[in-house]
Amino acid sequence: MDSQLLLSGVIFGLSMASVYFLMSIGLSLCFGLMRIISLDQLLYYAVGAYLTYTVSTASGNVWLGVLAGVAISGTLALLVERFVFRRIYERELTFSMITSFGILIGGVGVIKAIWGVVPRPVRMPTSDLINILGTEVPLYRLMVVAIAGLVYLGIWVFLNKTIIGKAIRAGIEDVEHVEGLGINVSRLFTITFVIAGAMSGLAGGLHAPLIMVDPNMGLEVLAFVFMVVIIGGLGSIKGTLISSLIVGQVVSIGSLIYAPLAMMAPFAIMLLILLVKPTGLYGSTMVKK
Repeated sequence: MDSQLLLSGVIFGLSMASVYFLMSIGLSLCFGLMRIISLDQLLYYAVGAYLTYTVSTASGNVWLGVLAGVAISGTLALLVERFVFRRIYERELTFSMITSFGILIGGVGVIKAIWGVVPRPVRMPTSDLINILGTEVPLYRLMVVAIAGLVYLGIWVFLNKTIIGKAIRAGIEDVEHVEGLGINVSRLFTITFVIAGAMSGLAGGLHAPLIMVDPNMGLEVLAFVFMVVIIGGLGSIKGTLISSLIVGQVVSIGSLIYAPLAMMAPFAIMLLILLVKPTGLYGSTMVKK
């Protein structure tokens, strides 16, 4: 394989891994703390993409559109948590999954009613190329990777260095113990859900210039997001990052070697990892129960 083609594939894989990470972090956080499967995160991903399209078209500034997508997605997640999930936290895990999938499908219908069914293009914030080892690489893809890296660092600092973050980490391990200490667990749930929704909206906004924005875009990446979360281990932020890198590179490099590998290989890797470690790479003790 040509070295320039390989390097381009690696950069493409890193940018895809960054988007997968931002999409999957919400699912991982929500399951880790609240023990719910929040498939509606994929709705916020689509909303973030469409807000980026709308605002960037009106203002000519893609970054302003991304910020709008993050803000609206976080607000939408707040409303969904307040009026839907707060009523079903005590229900079975499958109930939350079915409910969140219903929200996702309903949200797709609303998107079609507002924006229509025709895919929409979002212009690239920059068309500059960076020369890396003799290979011209799109600057924007490197920017996406850098933003995802900063997000991971920010989440790590938040969870490990702030009082609220430490309470969320403790809640992931034993939510009843945290509640027994007098901490408002309901508020932790809301904060976590808003962060998750905002990150999903950020994923949609950053991904929009790389694809055609489509009402079903959340459904189209559903399988890959599930793979990332399952491989990394439900509730593990580090595992989500590592598995995103694995899936992104497998999809990218696999498509260069043999196109069908791009769809088949990630599933094979997921099955192999689950055979060795059923909880995923970094699954917590509580997830094993």
